[in-house]
Amino acid sequence: MMHVRRSPEEIAANRQRYEEHQKKGLEFAPKALPAPSPLPAPGIDAAAIIHQETIPGGWYWSTALKRGEALRIDQGEGGSTVVLVAWNATDTSERLNLVDTVKVQWTTALGKGRVIFSDMGRVMFSLIEDSSGAHDCLMGGSTAASNAAKYPGVKTRNTRDNLVLVAGKLGLTRRDIPAILNLFAPVRVDDNGGFHWRGKLSNSGDYAELRAEMDMIVGFSNCPHPLDPDPVYAPKPVIVTRFRAPAPAVDDLSRTATAEALRGFENNASMLA
Repeated sequence: MMHVRRSPEEIAANRQRYEEHQKKGLEFAPKALPAPSPLPAPGIDAAAIIHQETIPGGWYWSTALKRGEALRIDQGEGGSTVVLVAWNATDTSERLNLVDTVKVQWTTALGKGRVIFSDMGRVMFSLIEDSSGAHDCLMGGSTAASNAAKYPGVKTRNTRDNLVLVAGKLGLTRRDIPAILNLFAPVRVDDNGGFHWRGKLSNSGDYAELRAEMDMIVGFSNCPHPLDPDPVYAPKPVIVTRFRAPAPAVDDLSRTATAEALRGFENNASMLA
């Protein structure tokens, strides 16, 4: 690959264009997202429920998800980080992309009203309810090596190996596994770029609801986050409920919060044309 050397003037001009674009994006975005969803989680209309699955601590699961359906991920007993990955059901080369999700919304803070993008510039999920707001889209998940160092002498399951099993059962490979979203992982970044676990940001029984904006295959892993300070490997079970979500209103926040989200939904519309 050829490296192109740019002049200081060109670098300065590129930075100025970036800062101007960022300013426009931030001016369009809402000044504040809604307050966290209330606890405890309200019941879901039984007629809307399609399936409910309990994922034991340390295990994994995958499910098909149709556009307009939603998933509620409920810690239930509290204290579990749930990893989520997703692929377009009709073309699995399109997958969840957290880099674009963060970049086009100008924030790593994912909460109610935000969307999650694919690597094709389309919206995969709208985050329609969220009691937590403490999710990690930067660090990644546990591996056999990280667990061996953290829990010496203990046989454990880990996120990386779980997702390899998820992918294999779907006819995919390791190369098809995207960067992961850690739900219920209160990770924050300090001024020096260090990652820190802020346990006080989490609540027992936190839940999140994600509405599907395209047909997808969604995978989960229920293993402790690498930064979780608990020295004992004892992840709690989580409950995932697949249900028919109410149709979004005209002023649905996820669809109107940012110019980038608007463009993402325009791209989604092109899939249906």
